[in-house]
Amino acid sequence: MYPALFHPQVYETDVLPRTIWSEGVALPVPNRLGTSIRTEVAVIGGGYAGLSAALHLARDYGIEAVVLDAAPIGWGASARNGGFVTLPAAKASAEEIIARYGEADAYGFFRSQADAIELVRRLLSEERIEAEPQGDATYDVAHAPSAVAGLQRTAEIYRHRFGLDAAFLGRWAFDQIGHGGTEQHGALRLRGGFGLNPLKFLLGLEAAARRHGAVVHADSPVLSWAKDRGRHILETPDGQVSARSVIVATNSYTPDDLQPALANRTIPALSNIVVTRPLTEDELAAEGWRTVCPVANTRSLLFYYRLLPDRRFLFGARGGTSGSPREDKAMRAWLERRLGEVFPSWKGIETTHFWNGLVCLTARRTPAIGRLPSDPTVLYGFGWHGNGVNTAPWAGQVLAHAVAMRSGGMLDLPAPYRGLPMNLFAPSVRKLALKAAYLWYGLTERS
Repeated sequence: MYPALFHPQVYETDVLPRTIWSEGVALPVPNRLGTSIRTEVAVIGGGYAGLSAALHLARDYGIEAVVLDAAPIGWGASARNGGFVTLPAAKASAEEIIARYGEADAYGFFRSQADAIELVRRLLSEERIEAEPQGDATYDVAHAPSAVAGLQRTAEIYRHRFGLDAAFLGRWAFDQIGHGGTEQHGALRLRGGFGLNPLKFLLGLEAAARRHGAVVHADSPVLSWAKDRGRHILETPDGQVSARSVIVATNSYTPDDLQPALANRTIPALSNIVVTRPLTEDELAAEGWRTVCPVANTRSLLFYYRLLPDRRFLFGARGGTSGSPREDKAMRAWLERRLGEVFPSWKGIETTHFWNGLVCLTARRTPAIGRLPSDPTVLYGFGWHGNGVNTAPWAGQVLAHAVAMRSGGMLDLPAPYRGLPMNLFAPSVRKLALKAAYLWYGLTERS
């Protein structure tokens, strides 16, 4: 079962969220597993990481792969995020990662994140995925004067220690190419990132995986998992998969009873989005809006926002601890109010969509990619910290390579990715940790 962290509606796989991305897009008809099959690799999870793993296994190594997802393809976080292709997939800062893991591993981590961005561009091109890419950079905006020095230090670290094309732009300089508003005091520009339609990217990965020979079964949750004579036996409601290896790519929707070694390792957190009606040129000009690049600010729980191709404005933030209908209504009203406070000219502007979904955090605030120490034929990848659009497909490629090499040893990865994060023992502990983090972030920002 899913972790008992949120209201049951958060986990209702038979209800597809009404996002801006799903407008006019036909989702694939679920191909529910209805028989017993054998394969080389079973992939649990049909999001970016799982589909990328299946695609790379089939296309690059000629290895049989079967994907099992508990919901329709296009239900989970890969289909309802903000579409930001950027870095890093960590809540820990660049300075913290250097201090904790050392210069070499920090360099490897950030360079791999840049490689992940390029992988997305390559997949769009190689597999002819029409995902509406926008922009040639991403921006982190200082929401207050006190945030400027930290962004300046980060820009220096990115450029001089990690070799990334990063620069800090003062308030006036960013105003000339970005936007104005009440929470704009300069920005870190990172070249190479961009925005896209996350659902179209996901469906493109799914189609590419199938085209290259992988099999995808949606509406096929894994109800039990056993091992018999060296093979993994995965039971679904109407079928069974026997596999030599298993890749677990379920991220924040990882059931606690799926695999004991992975239980209580994730900290799911709600992320919420509103989208406005299309804005006029005069409305955009009133806030000095000049960019199609994705933007996030330096608040601990973020505001992240971007102008979409049809001139609708997407505005999102972390927050909420239940996901109930009542909380959702309050969260939508809060986002609409804060949108008008950050961009005063847009106060009261109509929003046409609201939705939310789960991002995946870990106690150490970096991702987790590797093999189970107890069984090297089980591999995992999770903990994208809200930057899974690029990190998850890259992790899928890494996991596919690890399976193909058949070494059985530790994956050759920078230290921030390696090993399982802390076990937080119970859903109640994880929810308490999330509430405590929200309280701490709120107090520190107000101070």
